[in-house]
Amino acid sequence: MSKSNVDEILNIESKDEWFEKIMDVYGERLTKLCFNYTKDWNVSEDIVQEVFITCYREYENIDKIDFFKAWIYRITINKCKDLLKSSFFKRVVMSSTLVTHIRTLELSPEMSIMKNSEEEFLSTCVLALPIKYREVITLYYYDELSIEEISRILKINNNTVKTRLNRARIKLKVLMERWR
Repeated sequence: MSKSNVDEILNIESKDEWFEKIMDVYGERLTKLCFNYTKDWNVSEDIVQEVFITCYREYENIDKIDFFKAWIYRITINKCKDLLKSSFFKRVVMSSTLVTHIRTLELSPEMSIMKNSEEEFLSTCVLALPIKYREVITLYYYDELSIEEISRILKINNNTVKTRLNRARIKLKVLMERWR
């Protein structure tokens, strides 16, 4: 998103118009980001709704936020991580067969079908990465954020982002070769 679009969002005076605009601009992006953490589209949509509720409540303080995009991504990532730590998620979602199939060394029939499409295959491999690598890959390649923006969002050093990206690429290559 360009700087002018961000300024446009922050300069809308009507709370309802502002809220609609951020939902239009960030809704799909944040849902995809959440999906990379939860691997469940419905759960991702629920988290994004919570993020937007937080935004709506913080409207009066929006002028105090230096980097809106980093702020909304940070809220989203934190909510995803909170869910992943919750006992409900560990009990119900982590025991689901989807996660079991993704973690196995052999491809399930469903994964074999997905493998036929290069884009879906790559997405499947990215989802199989550990979360610290998956998040930098997603933010860098899918959301097209810079190293500096990722550093700000994840609150880690630029060099740590670069290292994680490099390691993620290596792990991704190994996964893709193994599953081929």
